[in-house]
Amino acid sequence: MSGIIPILAAGLILGIGAVLAVSLMGRSRGAKKNRGRDAVIRDANKKLAQNPRDPEALLAMGDVYYQEKNWDPAFRTYETLSEMTGTYPTMDEFMINQRCGIAAINLNQPNEAHKALTTAMVINPGDFEVNYHLGSLEFQRKNYEKAIHYFQKARLKDPEHAPTLRGLGHSLFKTRKYKEALAFIRKAIELAPDDKESLYTLAECYFEANQTEQALKIFSHLRADPAMGPNACLFSGTININQHQYEKAIEDLEIGLKHENMKPEVLLELKYRLATAYLRQQEIGRAIGLLREVQNINPSYKDASSLINRYQELNANKNLQIYLMAPQADFIALCRKIVMGYYSKAKVKITNISVNKSEWADILAEVDTPKWSDVVMFRFNRSQGSVGELVVRDFHSHIKEVKAGKGICVTPGGFSEEAKRYTEARLIDLIANEKLTAILNAVDARARTPAKK
Repeated sequence: MSGIIPILAAGLILGIGAVLAVSLMGRSRGAKKNRGRDAVIRDANKKLAQNPRDPEALLAMGDVYYQEKNWDPAFRTYETLSEMTGTYPTMDEFMINQRCGIAAINLNQPNEAHKALTTAMVINPGDFEVNYHLGSLEFQRKNYEKAIHYFQKARLKDPEHAPTLRGLGHSLFKTRKYKEALAFIRKAIELAPDDKESLYTLAECYFEANQTEQALKIFSHLRADPAMGPNACLFSGTININQHQYEKAIEDLEIGLKHENMKPEVLLELKYRLATAYLRQQEIGRAIGLLREVQNINPSYKDASSLINRYQELNANKNLQIYLMAPQADFIALCRKIVMGYYSKAKVKITNISVNKSEWADILAEVDTPKWSDVVMFRFNRSQGSVGELVVRDFHSHIKEVKAGKGICVTPGGFSEEAKRYTEARLIDLIANEKLTAILNAVDARARTPAKK
């Protein structure tokens, strides 16, 4: 045992020595590199002091700055060299302009970058770096067809370069070539899974290509993302509204409004779309509140003002809500109440009800009053628009078919002048918005009044 300890100690000392040696060698190489870099700069500065346009000194200094990614002096150096290539034809004009352009890109000087890279591209049209960066610059300029051209050339050199595939896919999307864009954006996301903007654009491609289920999955996944979330919620909510999934749409849009620091136009549209979803769910009070918020931000935004005016009355009149928005069974039940109480002191027997989709309901009733008895046909239109002559003509034909003696045509909107003229010589009464509102207000009052014995 006593013999092993000295061996272990010697091994430990040798190990420590080796580590120290490697460390010292690394420091030595770093020091030599720094001394070499400093020597290059020192030597170049001496030459430039005698001749500010010494090509050898500028090339040496430019290379140091470029390798260090010290972009400002690198750009100024290569810009000067670019101006000298005509005087010194032996200089590498392609390399100088390529590096000048890349340095300008990193300094956010797109015009200078484009100029230098275009010159480099003429010399070497197939260079990957030049084509990729020119594609990016053209994309920024919204010259998407040119961007596609350069990205395609870059892709030939490096088919697995994620930024090139990304740029190509986004450019194709901008030119509305959605199916072509899908393949490249998917591949870019495989290579760079954290690229949320490309994931959002992929969902847009699916949406534009009518693959809404795939689009909805991605937009739903992105709802909580701080950057993409508001727009993703807006898209997801819109898709669900179009599919009549109003509860899901409300959830999407409410999540969107919880985000902060979104663009004002996105905030407005989220509020507006949420209001329309609430209207579909007959939550009129909530909808009006949101529409007022929209109106306060932008008084002329879409039809917010007209929606407020239209639904304020609805919010205060439960029967009008039922008439316009309730399911068909509730609507028919309300129409029956109106028919039963339309004539005072009358015995009314409903003999037939027919419905034309969600557009109108026709109710045939036998009416017996102290002064007259007759068969009366009621038509209850649900649209708030103007009822035209064709609808009234159709109603008149139905009256004659069932041999009714009189017709009552009801609408929450109004009647066109042609419709009014058509009924002047016929036994048809027209009941428009104000009269209907009064009737709807009286329906429940009549129901609460006990019958006289």
